Amino acid sequence: MNMSNDGTDTSGVECDRQLILSAKSGGRLATLGVYTKLSGPGWLQSAITLGGGSLSSSLYLGVLAGFSLMWLQPLAMILGVIMLSAIGYVTLSTGERPFRAINQHVNPVLGWGWALATMAANLVWSLPQFSLGTAALQQNLLPGVFGAQGLFGGAGKLMACGGILAVCIVIVWFYDSGRKGIFVFETLLKIMVGIIIVCFFGVIVKMSFSKAGLPWGSVLAGLVPDVRMLWSPAKTFDPFLADVAPRFQDFWRGLIVGQQRDVIISAAATAVGINMTFLLPYSMLRRGWDKDFRGLAVFDLSTGLFVPFILATGCVVIASAAQFHTQPVPGLVGNETAVDQPAPKLVAGYKNNATNRVKSEIGAEALAALSAGELAARIDALPEPDKKMAAMLVKRDNFDLAQSLSPLTGDVVAQYVFGIGVIGMAVSSIIILMLINGFVICEILGLEPGGWPHRLGTLMPAVGALGPFFWKQAAPWLAMPTSVFGMMLIPIAYFTFFLVMNQRTLLGDHMPKGGRRVLWNVLMTVAAGLAAFGSLWSLWSKLAWKGIAIFVGFIVLALIVHVVFPRKPVGDTKTQA
Repeated sequence: MNMSNDGTDTSGVECDRQLILSAKSGGRLATLGVYTKLSGPGWLQSAITLGGGSLSSSLYLGVLAGFSLMWLQPLAMILGVIMLSAIGYVTLSTGERPFRAINQHVNPVLGWGWALATMAANLVWSLPQFSLGTAALQQNLLPGVFGAQGLFGGAGKLMACGGILAVCIVIVWFYDSGRKGIFVFETLLKIMVGIIIVCFFGVIVKMSFSKAGLPWGSVLAGLVPDVRMLWSPAKTFDPFLADVAPRFQDFWRGLIVGQQRDVIISAAATAVGINMTFLLPYSMLRRGWDKDFRGLAVFDLSTGLFVPFILATGCVVIASAAQFHTQPVPGLVGNETAVDQPAPKLVAGYKNNATNRVKSEIGAEALAALSAGELAARIDALPEPDKKMAAMLVKRDNFDLAQSLSPLTGDVVAQYVFGIGVIGMAVSSIIILMLINGFVICEILGLEPGGWPHRLGTLMPAVGALGPFFWKQAAPWLAMPTSVFGMMLIPIAYFTFFLVMNQRTLLGDHMPKGGRRVLWNVLMTVAAGLAAFGSLWSLWSKLAWKGIAIFVGFIVLALIVHVVFPRKPVGDTKTQA
């Protein structure tokens, strides 16, 4: 076995290369067969994108918008695959590590912005993963051990979160050791994620053949993009809004659109995040791939990333929409029996929505002057349509969302199946986030991946373990604000690689020509443009003019550096024969 300096099995790479070249001469079917056999980095991307963020976004898309936003995640993933394919093309054509190549041939502001934004995304994105994993242990899997009334009592959350962190640190520190135990663990994680995908698919089949059935016409209609969803509630809310007094309809519309907006941004951001753009090129280089593997890279992303993502998220959206959309939480409104009493967090969410409705009527000052008893009386006196709206918009938690599996498995099994799937997604995502952060630290320090710098870099996302202790709302909802943050960063990567793809000093003879270059640029312009729109929308919604100033300031800084510091001249690039 021949090994390169970075641990790549070069004899294996050459064998794979010969398989690809031979298959190409044998026709398309032979090539697809070899591509299927050799695919890999795309599935690694799938392991991170099918994490807690995608699960939460899909669940809340169904809860808030029903089937109306079925088109959103496929579109976001198509745009993401376009940009990841461009990243793969550049990396495999040049053989250069992207961070250094961007700094030397394009703009160091973009290179450093890409690396630092990836690191920030890793730290922020670790928060919902720990929250979801901890909630799965406390609510779905082992409430008798880690729950508030369980074996560890008030320390249950600490023990659950600490256990997840310990497992992730052990796995990531020995990830490159080549031990069979690591391979077994990765296989188990894939099985865990597969379980929940299969179960949600089974739920859809079960629902389809039930008496009520599924409105497949509405599901298919939801695949047609409708940009009105960006500023107006789903049409399915119209009958309920019509029952509300006219003067308060705008309040409920605003609340729905606000939540809907965050979920839309979250779903788009979790399809392909900026940290995925950092993982892909380094995972390909680690395998020893080069220009002969460019077709395999596109196939790998299209199958290993796109297909599992669309299948999983689509099933979750359909299942959650059928179970929860426009459905008030049982026990909050009407004359439900004691058996239907909802969990305290759901009651708190209902009271929060109802309190905001009271605030819209009497104003903030008058609300602050009310005693707890007076506020409770005000909430009780709200008209029935307002109470229904408040109960519909409560943020569900892991325990409630697991009930969408009940038609297939029953209540008890549903909690275990959902919990295993969620904790599998959370742990696998944390591991990948830690690995990516190790790569970022090594790149910033100019070191080869591996050793103690890489290991210490992987520890930084452990800050996410604070998430369960400082986040008081439903655990899955933490993915919404973190995704908004992630959406703000994505254009840095997209526009950077748009420029890289057109940089002759880096690509040299590998730069696409003629119609292929036009096609690449059109596709990348659409992807980067929509990413910029999403980023500006996120910045404006959260920071108003301050956010726009940050966006513009970054561009101005990049332009100044572009003028002051010249790029590397033609001929100083490393291109492979």
